[in-house]
Amino acid sequence: MAKTENKITFQERVESRIQRIQQLYLADSSPWVIGYSGGKDSTAVVQLAWMAISSLEKKYLKKPVHIITTDTMVENPIVSSWVNASLDSLNAAAKSNDLPIEAHLIKPSIEESFWVNLIGRGYPAPRAKFRWCTERLKIKPTNRFIEEKINDNGEVVLLLGVRRAESAVRSSRLEKRKTVQEDLYPHDTLANCLLYAPIEDWSNDEVWLFLNQNENPWDAYNNNDLQSLYASATEDNECPVVVDTSTPSCGNSRFGCWVCTLVSEDKSMTAMVNNDAQKEWMTPMLSLRNDLDYRTEEKRLLERERRDFRRMSGKLTYYKDKNGVMSYVPGPYAQDARIHWLKRLLEVQKAIREHRSTPEDVKNIELISLEELEEIRRIWLEDKRETEDWLPQIYEEIMNETYPGKQNFTSSPFSKEALQLLSDCAENNLQYQMLRNLLDIENQYRAKGSRRGVNADLKEQARKDAFTNADEALDELKKRESLIETLEIE
Repeated sequence: MAKTENKITFQERVESRIQRIQQLYLADSSPWVIGYSGGKDSTAVVQLAWMAISSLEKKYLKKPVHIITTDTMVENPIVSSWVNASLDSLNAAAKSNDLPIEAHLIKPSIEESFWVNLIGRGYPAPRAKFRWCTERLKIKPTNRFIEEKINDNGEVVLLLGVRRAESAVRSSRLEKRKTVQEDLYPHDTLANCLLYAPIEDWSNDEVWLFLNQNENPWDAYNNNDLQSLYASATEDNECPVVVDTSTPSCGNSRFGCWVCTLVSEDKSMTAMVNNDAQKEWMTPMLSLRNDLDYRTEEKRLLERERRDFRRMSGKLTYYKDKNGVMSYVPGPYAQDARIHWLKRLLEVQKAIREHRSTPEDVKNIELISLEELEEIRRIWLEDKRETEDWLPQIYEEIMNETYPGKQNFTSSPFSKEALQLLSDCAENNLQYQMLRNLLDIENQYRAKGSRRGVNADLKEQARKDAFTNADEALDELKKRESLIETLEIE
């Protein structure tokens, strides 16, 4: 009879992985950074690292381990609350156990935040061909933190909860990376940053198996609570008890930004609302997210109407369809659209605060911070010359409280009533905006005391505001195209 082959158990694989983590930790003095989102994969990586490091003798615990969470400022509030509590518990447990582990909550700069870009600058809701959010909200804040550690120490090892089983794309990317030493990969863009993926060969089920078999060492919530959070974000509100790798997985629910329009539907938040009447307070957020989406033909037409026919620079760009018909490429949200989104956001914030099912710790929720409001106000007044200064009035009308902003801006010599009179006298809104903008330039130079450059600025503004409507601009584009074709023929 053939000899039965001994099979290594999953727990033995876990113990082997912990030993490997210890080897890598002791191999050099480069600090570690662990990406932590509060989800199952990153929780498993943090827990593995914790178990490995806490098992070492104290004399070897010299290298710092930084656990970082990026708060995009548009996170699902339930998940955000979970993560914040976890970070507090991580720091408290690390301190009480004298471990060189520190958790950090990092955020994008105010200038890079979602609402400053969408409501302030007028960036349209993110889409596959204009995915402006990921770089600003996630990548830049994380890279800044890592680069600081590289500058201080020369090198950093970054631990991530990426897995081959997540998707074919993820598996392919991991396969293509070349190891610089066993288990360590070079970062795609950050020099002197090495990647380590401790669970890259684990399946969804194995992640849950590990979390259920091994107690959470910092104990903000136990791992059963994490599983319950995932269960609340699935359509059937059910996560099976994972006892072995044959048990169906619970891990298909994904948490992300509640405003995300890169997916067709926020399935996790929708499931949370549908599964629990106590989470009904999030319904207005879902409604706003769906309003931002652009996927139906009706919404695409509406969004096109809300966007300026000019780019932010004032330039005109166009494309031709398969029949050769020319259309302009829409630019940022126009002023009316940006005002609309600000009103909608503040209305949702107020609705949540006043909803009967809203938990006490969410009663004062800020979907948009005062710092963001002040930066939006600055952009509208200074960058876009929208001297009506609508933001404080909109805030007070919706929130029924005095606008708390304290920042001083150069005030327009014209009251809202005077500007309204100018608007009434103009032939259309674009002509009004041109006159308003030119008057603002004149006022700025008067305040400077020097008029050097005023003619160039007036000329540039007049160029940006040259057209009275989109059809006129498109006609001009067609004339230019026709002229170019004529010159080419000649």
